[in-house]
Amino acid sequence: MPTDTPQPSFVLVRPQMGENIGAAARAMWNFGLDRMRIVAPRDGWPNPAARAMASGAGRLLDEAQLAADLPEALADRHYVYATTARGRELTKPVLSPEGAMQDAVRRIAEGQKVAVLFGPERAGLENEDVVRANAIITVPVNPDFPSLNLAQCVLLTAYEWRRAAAEVPEGRVHMHNTGWASQAEMEALAVHYEERMEEAGFFFPEHKAANMRQTLRNFWSRMPLTQADTRLLHGILRQMVRWKDRGGGGA
Repeated sequence: MPTDTPQPSFVLVRPQMGENIGAAARAMWNFGLDRMRIVAPRDGWPNPAARAMASGAGRLLDEAQLAADLPEALADRHYVYATTARGRELTKPVLSPEGAMQDAVRRIAEGQKVAVLFGPERAGLENEDVVRANAIITVPVNPDFPSLNLAQCVLLTAYEWRRAAAEVPEGRVHMHNTGWASQAEMEALAVHYEERMEEAGFFFPEHKAANMRQTLRNFWSRMPLTQADTRLLHGILRQMVRWKDRGGGGA
């Protein structure tokens, strides 16, 4: 069974090689992490090559949570970091592995559930993956050779988690009759707004619609909302639609 120590989930997004999944599990367990999630592995699951490479960390593979897509893997998370070596045309906080794991320790101490995303070996995370994260982790690597192996990136992040977890986090957020909004609740909010804005003709012209949707998703992912906040925003939108349907004016 997983350890009882609060910790982030490490999410391997569309990993390609079983050997790299096994090496990532070994790297996690080196630093006491055992919450692995695997999204749409290329070669299926379970994978014998992953077990052979795990070398003592096979339990993590046995207990790994398999998800068909990223929204499913993140549904119960409150805050998500995406690891990437490439610049992104997205407005998000960008943290070092050290800074990100210090932030993760603080958030977990406040009761938030945290995840770290690691992309597939060939090209890393896509923008459609990164847009679902709240912050980006970037490693200060050699710009002439920025690519990190999946297990290397996992090892580096797990090491910084171990260091940060040894420190006592300062401060906390008092939650009054609410909790942090999960990724599933944020997804429902995003879908609600997209659907109503689609009906209103907001996503126009057509050739700009995809970028507008991505920008809107990125907007939601940067906001640390509570469950009460999401209920309020749902309610505001529903009331605005009712008001319009009653002929409440335009412009």
